[in-house]
Amino acid sequence: MRLFDESIDQSEREQQPSKRVEKIIKYITYHVYKYVNRGLFERDKVTYILMICFKLLVTAEKITNADVNVFLKGGASLDIKSEK
Repeated sequence: MRLFDESIDQSEREQQPSKRVEKIIKYITYHVYKYVNRGLFERDKVTYILMICFKLLVTAEKITNADVNVFLKGGASLDIKSEK
Protein backbone atom coordinates (compact mmCIF):
# COMPACT_ATOMS: atom_id res chain seq x y z
CA MET A 1 0.00 0.00 0.00
CA ARG A 2 2.89 2.33 0.76
CA LEU A 3 4.26 1.88 -2.76
CA PHE A 4 0.82 2.43 -4.30
CA ASP A 5 0.23 5.59 -2.24
CA GLU A 6 3.68 6.87 -3.18
CA SER A 7 3.01 6.25 -6.87
CA ILE A 8 -0.18 8.32 -6.68
CA ASP A 9 1.58 11.15 -4.85
CA GLN A 10 4.81 11.20 -6.88
CA SER A 11 3.67 10.45 -10.45
CA GLU A 12 3.32 13.27 -12.95
CA ARG A 13 -0.03 15.10 -12.83
CA GLU A 14 -2.39 15.09 -15.82
CA GLN A 15 -5.81 16.63 -16.46
CA GLN A 16 -7.31 13.63 -18.26
CA PRO A 17 -8.02 10.68 -15.96
CA SER A 18 -6.85 8.13 -18.56
CA LYS A 19 -3.48 9.85 -18.94
CA ARG A 20 -3.19 10.20 -15.16
CA VAL A 21 -3.79 6.48 -14.71
CA GLU A 22 -1.20 5.76 -17.41
CA LYS A 23 1.38 7.90 -15.57
CA ILE A 24 0.61 6.16 -12.27
CA ILE A 25 0.96 2.73 -13.89
CA LYS A 26 4.32 3.67 -15.44
CA TYR A 27 5.56 5.05 -12.14
CA ILE A 28 4.51 2.05 -10.07
CA THR A 29 5.78 -0.43 -12.67
CA TYR A 30 9.24 1.10 -12.62
CA HIS A 31 9.37 1.27 -8.85
CA VAL A 32 8.13 -2.30 -8.39
CA TYR A 33 10.83 -3.39 -10.85
CA LYS A 34 13.48 -1.53 -8.83
CA TYR A 35 12.11 -2.93 -5.56
CA VAL A 36 12.12 -6.53 -6.81
CA ASN A 37 15.47 -6.17 -8.51
CA ARG A 38 17.06 -4.82 -5.35
CA GLY A 39 15.56 -7.64 -3.29
CA LEU A 40 16.98 -10.45 -5.38
CA PHE A 41 20.15 -12.23 -4.36
CA GLU A 42 23.18 -12.08 -6.66
CA ARG A 43 22.66 -15.64 -7.86
CA ASP A 44 19.06 -14.89 -8.87
CA LYS A 45 19.74 -11.64 -10.74
CA VAL A 46 20.96 -13.39 -13.89
CA THR A 47 17.82 -15.54 -14.00
CA TYR A 48 15.63 -12.48 -13.48
CA ILE A 49 17.43 -10.53 -16.23
CA LEU A 50 17.13 -13.53 -18.58
CA MET A 51 13.38 -13.69 -17.93
CA ILE A 52 13.04 -9.95 -18.65
CA CYS A 53 15.07 -10.29 -21.87
CA PHE A 54 12.94 -13.23 -23.05
CA LYS A 55 9.75 -11.27 -22.37
CA LEU A 56 11.06 -8.23 -24.25
CA LEU A 57 12.12 -10.36 -27.22
CA VAL A 58 8.78 -12.19 -27.35
CA THR A 59 6.89 -8.89 -27.11
CA ALA A 60 9.03 -7.43 -29.91
CA GLU A 61 8.31 -10.61 -31.92
CA LYS A 62 12.02 -11.33 -32.34
CA ILE A 63 11.52 -14.83 -30.87
CA THR A 64 8.50 -16.99 -30.07
CA ASN A 65 7.40 -18.69 -26.88
CA ALA A 66 8.39 -21.97 -28.54
CA ASP A 67 11.96 -20.66 -28.90
CA VAL A 68 12.03 -19.80 -25.19
CA ASN A 69 10.76 -23.28 -24.33
CA VAL A 70 13.48 -24.90 -26.45
CA PHE A 71 16.11 -22.79 -24.69
CA LEU A 72 14.77 -23.55 -21.20
CA LYS A 73 13.85 -27.21 -21.67
CA GLY A 74 16.34 -28.25 -24.32
CA GLY A 75 15.21 -31.09 -26.55
CA ALA A 76 12.49 -32.10 -24.09
CA SER A 77 10.19 -29.35 -25.40
CA LEU A 78 10.37 -30.55 -29.01
CA ASP A 79 7.77 -32.88 -30.46
CA ILE A 80 9.56 -36.09 -31.43
CA LYS A 81 7.13 -36.79 -34.30
CA SER A 82 7.50 -33.40 -35.98
CA GLU A 83 11.26 -32.89 -35.52
CA LYS A 84 13.98 -34.64 -37.51
